[in-house]
Amino acid sequence: MTELGASTSEATGMLRILATTDLHCNLLSRDYYADREDPGVGLSRLASLISGARQEVQAHGGVTLLLDNGDALQGSPIGEAALRVDQGLDTASATNVHPLMSAFSALGYDALGLGNHDFNFGLPVLETVLKDAPCAVVCSNMQAVAPDHALPFVKSAIVERRLDALPQAPNLRIGILSVLPPQTMVWDAHLLEGEVEIQDMVQAAAASAAELRAAGCDLVIALAHTGVGGEFAVPNMENALRPIVATTGIDAVIGGHTHLVLPDPEHAFAKPVVMPGAHGSHLGQIDMHLRYGAEGWQVETWQASVVPIARRDAWGKLSPLVAEDPALVEILAKADAQTQARMKEPVGHCSKALHSYFIFFGQDHGLALTACAQMAAVRPMLAGTKAGELPLLSAVSPGKFGGRSGPENYTDIGAGDLCMRNVADLQVFPNVIWGVKVNGDQLLDWLEMSAGMFNQITPESRSAELVNLDRAGHNFDVIFGLDYEIDVTQPPRFSSSGLLINPDAHRVRNLCWNGVPVSSTQQFSVATNSYRVSGGGNFKMVQEAEQLRLPGVKIRDAICDYVSGRLPTDELANAPYPWRLRPLPGTRVSVFTGPVARNYLDELPAGQVEDQGVTPSGFLKLRLSL
Repeated sequence: MTELGASTSEATGMLRILATTDLHCNLLSRDYYADREDPGVGLSRLASLISGARQEVQAHGGVTLLLDNGDALQGSPIGEAALRVDQGLDTASATNVHPLMSAFSALGYDALGLGNHDFNFGLPVLETVLKDAPCAVVCSNMQAVAPDHALPFVKSAIVERRLDALPQAPNLRIGILSVLPPQTMVWDAHLLEGEVEIQDMVQAAAASAAELRAAGCDLVIALAHTGVGGEFAVPNMENALRPIVATTGIDAVIGGHTHLVLPDPEHAFAKPVVMPGAHGSHLGQIDMHLRYGAEGWQVETWQASVVPIARRDAWGKLSPLVAEDPALVEILAKADAQTQARMKEPVGHCSKALHSYFIFFGQDHGLALTACAQMAAVRPMLAGTKAGELPLLSAVSPGKFGGRSGPENYTDIGAGDLCMRNVADLQVFPNVIWGVKVNGDQLLDWLEMSAGMFNQITPESRSAELVNLDRAGHNFDVIFGLDYEIDVTQPPRFSSSGLLINPDAHRVRNLCWNGVPVSSTQQFSVATNSYRVSGGGNFKMVQEAEQLRLPGVKIRDAICDYVSGRLPTDELANAPYPWRLRPLPGTRVSVFTGPVARNYLDELPAGQVEDQGVTPSGFLKLRLSL
């Protein structure tokens, strides 16, 4: 726990803002996919930090405020098991309190913001969950299309605190606003279109801040579910933390969405800003020393920090810094037991080990299995249609690939019998199968967009990092049924926002179907997911393609049916893995993966990799010969 900062005046009181963000329903320190404890995640450990932080401030006559910045509902089996979405059951009439709301109630949250993933299950499900919220749920830049449609949240909230250290001062009025990316409307279009509209975050934050000030608020806190982004505002930007921080009338900002840990040495802000990681890895803390005088409440000094629940030693091993809160563990015990039981239900069998350690430089059998399951489900849907007469392809992307979520965030499933936790591990998002019809040019650009995952590599270089960590790994689509190479000596053709930035660049080489080069006018039917077709990942060529009307089978359901034998083995199962890096003799690159990848290094070509050891951040560093 950080020490209380010294005040520059005796006549001050302290407000401590405690913040969580991007919990993704990691309520306990448990990895349900691997069926093991995980000391690096969990609101249950944050609960212990929250308790200590409150006691420290109260002992000095100060007050606290506990806020959540969204993306709390989706992302962990305990949240989805409570919704029973994987069982196809209607939750609109659910009577049980969702474990997330039970946890928020137990910890005494003062306000909740919303993030884009909170809408992944649709508005009716969200409304059912939020009816039990212990406090105001705020979203300042979303409104209903129909004037008489009441949404399950408010535009802003005001809370009051009395500072015992300043007995002559009036109550401190604190305004809270919350904004989320307007791209939420794109990512979940099939659930939100026609129901709601989303405004630009910066404009909405400015308007809400002004309204809160006009309502007599002494301080305004912005729950900004957005990453850092550029300094200047542009319309409908996804990552707008900087311009929101610069907005007049806002005193402190909680960031999120991109799972960074702020403050850090690379980002400087003129106001207190925190972004406390993800999955419950850190607690955000802003201490504001306040003085009351003739001009009302004034912020005299402030300190912003984040407090981790775990740390890695010099060998990358993760150890807890704080214990789980016993009271919260007990409150969640029933939901935890039900989730573990659900995750252990058998679903089928697979003869191969399925892991994602080599997703960006080798073969991923889990991805291949998902592609086959998608295709096996889609073939009968398209039978007898014109789309079914076209070559059929299956596009899939990884859900667990390390990155900012850490070296434990990989799929690792042994060969043999499979259960529900393995299916959830293969498909961590609740997407459904959608289809599109594309021509050869659109298909090529689709692959070029995916190939932006890599850094540009200079031939005969010896240690450049292969993967661009600024790109989201879940936007690396692999399209099965094709054969192609990726030439990383070329610059990326598209930016991460989907803009054509290098028109002459072509990373995708030798694109073939059935051994024949793909022509620009050739037509294909492609099975993919609802997120991608809706515009997720900024694959504009996919969003603009002709959509195939499919029944909307959940990808998890297709996997269950495939591994159980209810769907036939698809012909893609016998096809070669679709892509490879184009050979660059004399060139070596650095790649990072989970340390358990050492168990599978023999799957890679002999002599291709050198084990460089585990880094302090816990990743295994490999030197890869191209």
